[in-house]
Amino acid sequence: MRASRLLSILLLLQARGRLTARQLADLLEVSVRTIYRDVESLHAAGVPLYGDAGPAGGYQLLDGYRTRLTGLTSEEAEALFMAGMPGPAAELGLGAVVAAAQLKLQAALPPELRDRAARIQERFHLDAHGWYYDGDRSPHLAPIADAVWNQRRVQIRYRRWREPAEVVRLLDPYAIVLKGGKWYLVARRGEHVRTYRVHHVLDLEVLDETFERPCDFDLAAYWRSFLAEFRSRLYQGEATIRLSPAGRRRLRELMSSAVVEAVDRTATPSGAGGWVTAVVPIESLDHAETEFMKLGSQVEVLAPCELRARLEATARELAGMYLALSPVGQPSS
Repeated sequence: MRASRLLSILLLLQARGRLTARQLADLLEVSVRTIYRDVESLHAAGVPLYGDAGPAGGYQLLDGYRTRLTGLTSEEAEALFMAGMPGPAAELGLGAVVAAAQLKLQAALPPELRDRAARIQERFHLDAHGWYYDGDRSPHLAPIADAVWNQRRVQIRYRRWREPAEVVRLLDPYAIVLKGGKWYLVARRGEHVRTYRVHHVLDLEVLDETFERPCDFDLAAYWRSFLAEFRSRLYQGEATIRLSPAGRRRLRELMSSAVVEAVDRTATPSGAGGWVTAVVPIESLDHAETEFMKLGSQVEVLAPCELRARLEATARELAGMYLALSPVGQPSS
C-alpha cells in the first residue's frame, strides 16, 4: 500500500508540477505527517525531489526528471474501460477518438490485461440516458465542446422559460456537464457563472476572441453547489393526494425521488383497495398538473383546491372530447 502511495506522489508531482504537503495529503487521503515521512523515503531513495517553504511553496521534482513507473495494474486497466462512454463521446464529436484511444490502449496492454479489459466490454455497458428520454439532440453540442476546449468566447441565442423567451448572451464557456441524458453548458457571463441547457441554444457563433479560464475554478464543486441550490428552490409547495397501489408503483417510474420518498414517509391508509393518502412536494401548479395527469385515475388530488380544480377541468374536457366521438373515432351525428 505504501509503495503504491509513493508512486502516486511521484506521478502527481510529474503531472501537476508543484504541490503542497496538504494538497498531496488531501489527494491521497492520508495525513500531512504521512506525506512528510513519504517524502523523506523518496529523498533516501535518490529521487530529486525538493520543497520550498512559504505561501507559494510546496514539493516539486527537479526539472527534467521523469519517472518511468507508469505500468497499469489489472484493476486500473479495467477501470479505464469501464469509464468509456461511447454514446456521449459520439455526441461530443469524439466517438472516433475514443475508439482509437481504446484500440491503442488494448494494443499496449499485455495479453492477460487485454483479455480482462475485453471481458469488461462484453459484460458492462454504461447508458447515461433515462428510460423515457433518449437524450438531447443539438447541432451545437460539438462546436460548444470545441469552444470549451480551446477557450473561445461564444455568442448564443438562447430559449428560456421566462420572458423574454429568447435572449442573446456573450459567454466564456468553462465546461460541459451530462446530467440525466441532458447536456449543460457551464459558462461565465459578466461576473457570474451560470448553467445553460445546450438543447435550448438556438444559434451559436464561436468568436475569434479567447478568454482566460480561472485556474481555481473547480467544476465538481460548482456542480455540487448548483444542484444543491436547484433542489432548494425546486419545490415551492405541497399537495395532498390519494394513490392506488398501481398508482404508487407507477409513481416510482415517473416522478422524482423527492416525491417517492415523501409518499413513503407520509402515506397512511385511505379506504379500501390499498389506497393511501400522502403529502408530496410540488414545483408549481402547472408542473404538478402535468405530472399527476400521467397517473390518470390512479391518483386523486385532495389539495390544494386550485390544483384539484385544474385537474377536474382537464378531466371534463377529456371526457367531453371522447364522448363526442363515435366508437370508430368519427364525430357522432
